[in-house]
Amino acid sequence: MDRQKNANLTDLDLLNRLKPFASLSAQALRELASGLNSANFQRREVLLPEEALATGVHILLKGVAKITCLNRCGKRVTVALLAPGPIPEFLSLPVSRWRFRCDAYSHCRVGSPGWDLFNAIVRKASEAVLSELYRNNLRLWCRLLLRSSTFLNLSLHERIEMALLELCEDFGIKEARGTLLSVFLSHKDLADMVGASRPRVTEHLAELERKGLVIRQGRQLIVRSDKIGNSTRIPPPDTNDSFANTSAQPYFPKGDQLYGPRSLRAVSVSSQINKLFASPVFPPGKKSIAMA
Repeated sequence: MDRQKNANLTDLDLLNRLKPFASLSAQALRELASGLNSANFQRREVLLPEEALATGVHILLKGVAKITCLNRCGKRVTVALLAPGPIPEFLSLPVSRWRFRCDAYSHCRVGSPGWDLFNAIVRKASEAVLSELYRNNLRLWCRLLLRSSTFLNLSLHERIEMALLELCEDFGIKEARGTLLSVFLSHKDLADMVGASRPRVTEHLAELERKGLVIRQGRQLIVRSDKIGNSTRIPPPDTNDSFANTSAQPYFPKGDQLYGPRSLRAVSVSSQINKLFASPVFPPGKKSIAMA
């Protein structure tokens, strides 16, 4: 019944469910929905190849998508799972050996409005809308930085816990025992996300189960996110507003494009990292290094 009901939802209905567009007016949402070039994708289909992932505006209207790339052995691995919302952009490089792309992790629907329409709508929107769109883009990059940077010296166990907390933030449903992950996550995909082998990840998940930090419910996991946050140095996500308070201000190099990959490069992510570790990287009065 729920599947049939979801199949009958229009693009406008789906846009109304997305948090980054929650502050848009009803008229703006109707304009955005009417200008979408939408398509449905089956599981494992390629949603956006590398070229498309680096250009244009793309919105995951429903389903679960994943960002994948080639590892050093030439095998395609999962980098991150994406919940419905604007799909973060990856800057195009002259020579890329990693071949980033966006694939369908489940049945998906993706809409692309085009820059002209999108900028016209955003320009008339409130500052809260633009800030939320920037946070949505920066969130993925901050997560990848924190999960994969060697200078943080995180153990495999901590990287797995961090990945589980990320999934709780995007796909979690609060219940009495903890946070139920609504997405079915394979050990192989989790292993790709943390840069480890599947057997090693299976061992660590079994240890988390023994400690009562993870509860298995069929193919789904229930994560005790509060307990994980207390048992490690990784801060648990409070709500889906983990990046709600930030001092990073967007910089627009062009007046005709308010939101795009060029302007995103100029946004400093240091305040996001500072918030997570609660210790300023830069002394008071000093400017952070912008990613220009």
